[in-house]
Amino acid sequence: MSNTSNYPESDPRHHTQKIKSMLEQSISHVRSDVGKVTDPKAQALFETTAEVLGGLVTAYDHFEQRSEEAWK
Repeated sequence: MSNTSNYPESDPRHHTQKIKSMLEQSISHVRSDVGKVTDPKAQALFETTAEVLGGLVTAYDHFEQRSEEAWK
């Protein structure tokens, strides 16, 4: 996802798109770090981090799409 938004700054989706981009970059970074370390506990921590951040990306998607009852 690019850092440009199709929404005006007053629209929350302008910001959610930017935040999702930052989260996705972090996910990519920690996943690449898994292969750079040999400590299995650190690898598990990095994978857990990626999974948690992925959950946040999903929550932002649901907010943007108003697909969950809480966001309607």
